[in-house]
Amino acid sequence: MSRVWDVPVDDSTRVRDVRVATEEASACAGLPANRTATAALVATELATNLLRHADGGRVLINLVERAHDDARRAAVQLVSIDHGPGIPDVAAAMRDGYTTTVAASLGAGLGTCRRIANDFDLHSAPGRGTVVMARIGHEPAVRNQGPPPPGPRAGGVNVPLGRAEQSGDAWGRVRGGDRLTLLLADGLGHGAKAAEASTAAVKELRGLAELPPTEILRSLGRALRPTRGAAVAVAQLDLKESQLSFAGIGNIGARLRTDGAWKPLLSHPGIVGAQAPASVPVQRVPWHANSLLVLHSDGLPSRWTPPDDGVLPGCDPAVAAAVVLRDAGSAARPTRDDTCVAVLTAGGVSRHGSGA
Repeated sequence: MSRVWDVPVDDSTRVRDVRVATEEASACAGLPANRTATAALVATELATNLLRHADGGRVLINLVERAHDDARRAAVQLVSIDHGPGIPDVAAAMRDGYTTTVAASLGAGLGTCRRIANDFDLHSAPGRGTVVMARIGHEPAVRNQGPPPPGPRAGGVNVPLGRAEQSGDAWGRVRGGDRLTLLLADGLGHGAKAAEASTAAVKELRGLAELPPTEILRSLGRALRPTRGAAVAVAQLDLKESQLSFAGIGNIGARLRTDGAWKPLLSHPGIVGAQAPASVPVQRVPWHANSLLVLHSDGLPSRWTPPDDGVLPGCDPAVAAAVVLRDAGSAARPTRDDTCVAVLTAGGVSRHGSGA
């Protein structure tokens, strides 16, 4: 699932570009016609709102697996990101039919987007901007389905270098018994060959759910030998012990937020599949109800400042990842590589989310 779309929305012609990209993504995901139409409607609304109320922004379109889809079918994930004024009254903006001519808030349609998308969430902060996320799967959304089930959640966003069609980065998750494992892989270089390596790592992870992080990395080393290799980080949450184990090889960044404080988790030098070390140290840290883990590739600035935002642990992980992506960079510091951000949260329920 390395195909990605990054569409800037800076004039009215870009609304059509977002819709067309969403239809392409829907075809890649194999969505039926009715869900493709739903995805196109949501995409059009998000892009239009960026122009009307945030002076532009961007829409990221990724193909992801929904956490509770046993068929492992791809869904279309739409994430709109802006640096606008934020939404002064989110509850009002979420009501179906809501509209306003005030430039400081989003217009009509967010409530409808939430209702027809399988998963929906947003984060808005005055003066920093708004992130809106919607995922559209194969089946129609179930009305009044309530909040997502309790427990940890994982998600992410992926951005290609120079708006290329493929990203050399990839993230994946797998659940096995009491273990939830989150992986982020950065294929060496960028483009199709890098995407081949990172995609191979994610596919291999699916059969390794019961293994600890060091054994996962060892298995990935064998699987990635035919590729150019990748930097890989593995974070595994033991739900029974409330403990997070982390092991990484290469330049994958990791930061853990617990009780309002951020702590870095360190990877070991090397390349999985090419020049991996014989042994990799594992860091083990307690996992709490307010914990939040961020994994990111080196497309993110090396000295980014983690957000001081107590709301993020309750957001959908993809929303938290997009907030990190937005606030860590700027137009003055363009990314130098593909960029992927993956987030693991303890599973607090967002005030505005739906689905799982």
